[in-house]
Amino acid sequence: MKKFLLPLLFLLLFILESLFVQFLPSDLFGSRILVPRFLFSALLLLTIYVGKKQGIIYGAIFGLLVDVVYIEVIGIYFFLFPFVCYLISKVMQVMQSNIVVVFLATLFGIALLEVGVYEMNFLIHVTDLDFMTFINLRFYPTLILNAIFILVALYPLKRQFEKYAVALRDE
Repeated sequence: MKKFLLPLLFLLLFILESLFVQFLPSDLFGSRILVPRFLFSALLLLTIYVGKKQGIIYGAIFGLLVDVVYIEVIGIYFFLFPFVCYLISKVMQVMQSNIVVVFLATLFGIALLEVGVYEMNFLIHVTDLDFMTFINLRFYPTLILNAIFILVALYPLKRQFEKYAVALRDE
């Protein structure tokens, strides 16, 4: 039963992102674009607290799911989710994993994902926003929204992932 809790948690966060976008009033923040990255934040925390292998595997699975459900170009999230998880695992090998560093590393991972998605979309001409407009309209609001989510969810997810890591070692 415990093996199904982690995928269910990620599936719940995947659905929560959709619900958040659906029920957030669009005129609340003017022309700013807030992109919830709740699932990706949890994937980064999984990578930090459980391990690189699990982060990359879950990142690839849920990256493909995001591509199939939401994106017209298959492969952007399928590539970027595991790649950023890998980079964050390498960063965390050098850094201490206290709660402040984990918070900043997770925000850094979200920033890398956002810039990567923007650059891929810009290269294949899906978007025509210039970089500074992207930074002001989407990047900063997305980081603020996800920083609030990480502050709320960091400790409970940390405890859950540490229990999962212990269960993996015991098997």
